Amino acid sequence: MNRNQGWLILIGSALLALPFAVWSQTGSTTTTDTKTTPESTDRLIQKYTAFAGSEDNAKSLVTGLRSGTEVKLSSGSTSTSFTSPTGKMGFGNVNIALSLADASLKQQGITNPTPQQLQSSLTGILDQRASGKGWGQIANSMGFKLGEVVRSEKAGQAGGEQRAENARAERPERPLRPEKPERPEKPERPVR
Repeated sequence: MNRNQGWLILIGSALLALPFAVWSQTGSTTTTDTKTTPESTDRLIQKYTAFAGSEDNAKSLVTGLRSGTEVKLSSGSTSTSFTSPTGKMGFGNVNIALSLADASLKQQGITNPTPQQLQSSLTGILDQRASGKGWGQIANSMGFKLGEVVRSEKAGQAGGEQRAENARAERPERPLRPEKPERPEKPERPVR
């Protein structure tokens, strides 16, 4: 191999490796955390403010469960705090845990839980999750189906199906499309 061939191989190899070097640098950055974290956090805080009793309680729940830090809940002169046994949780897991706690308390007839009731319900769920149970298993042990709990909260609880039915009933009917005319048959080609 002469000297010019060696240089050609070296330059060719560098050019082939360049796209992989660029890809590895762009593939390792995570821009989604900075874009979705505030929006997702705010959305969960708004969603669970009524359940938690205040925006401060909802913020403490969401940020504490997300980061694995202490959750402080208060209402008037009563307060309580706990740390999730699961450690850090993703937004979806936080949403499921809070949905199950909400459904559990409502099943007991508690619609405005005290900080202690909220802590008790939530830590029972989180203890099961920390022991290795899946969300479906936890929901089943509570007498729920996970899909129904998550779906019912998305539909706005009990009236969601009725609202959807009313919206369909109020929607005007679409006019029928005119029928397409039939195509005439193609003449047969003469045989050659």
